[in-house]
Amino acid sequence: MARFGRYTVELSNTDKVFFPDAGISKGDLIDYYSAVAEWLVPHAKDRPLTLHRFPDGIDQDGFYQQQRSDYFPDWIQSRKTARVEDSHEDEKAVDHVLCNNQATLVYLANQGVITLHGWLSRAPRLTRPDRLIFDLDPAHKDFGTVRRAARQVAALMQQLNLTPYAMTTGSRGLHVVAPLRRGQQFDAVRDLAQAMAQHLAQQHSDDLTVEQRKDKRQGRIYLDVMRNAYGQTAVLPYAVRAKPGAPVATPLDLDELDDSGLDPQGWHIKNILRRLGQKGDPWADIRRHAVSIEGVRKALDKMRD
Repeated sequence: MARFGRYTVELSNTDKVFFPDAGISKGDLIDYYSAVAEWLVPHAKDRPLTLHRFPDGIDQDGFYQQQRSDYFPDWIQSRKTARVEDSHEDEKAVDHVLCNNQATLVYLANQGVITLHGWLSRAPRLTRPDRLIFDLDPAHKDFGTVRRAARQVAALMQQLNLTPYAMTTGSRGLHVVAPLRRGQQFDAVRDLAQAMAQHLAQQHSDDLTVEQRKDKRQGRIYLDVMRNAYGQTAVLPYAVRAKPGAPVATPLDLDELDDSGLDPQGWHIKNILRRLGQKGDPWADIRRHAVSIEGVRKALDKMRD
């Protein structure tokens, strides 16, 4: 049993090995999420979650879960979401878990949740995103091309009066995110992201593309903005990935994109807390820099004329 304020979490099978290559147990995962909660929970707060669960560790089959389990304790908050943006019919609703405190994070880890993926909007205004995201994955093993693409995305964001925030995904690539005021619906944000991607692909045609078909990308980095839609998710900052070594999605200072040694899986549960103790969270002030997209769109249109 572990107590977190008013809440008690019953822990089980903490010796079970979850990451065999690194000898990381379920108990180690629980300890990590307990320790990182002060940095992770502010990014998760009020966001409906998709849970990536591996009850028997990453060498066994896992599954994604959106609907809150009936056996979850009553103190775990949740939010019903319509399956489509313009629907409010109860029979189409999914009851998503919200992770708004340390106890919930620990409880989910005890249930074998390794990775948390969050919506780009927060309750109660779920149709109004507060983040715009570019998802960049390498076309080949040269991660330098992804770092360069992230720099190009960030530079455009800055030119448009957006504030860019970069993060390794703990998998293969990088996310570049800009915080938004919650004034517009997803369609408007997605349209803006697509227009930004098209502009970047035109300006850097040797490096970047908006071509969805892999056989037409010719080694260029695909500017993926498809996550900017209602109900889509992105891995949360400081979430663990279900990969060997337990890598962690890690927020970066922008100048770290210039580091040739940057590795998308270089931060993991055995070293990320030391980094946080030394540097703090580079995304700690992200919400303070939210802007309205109306001015951004006008600036982009003017740039493209």
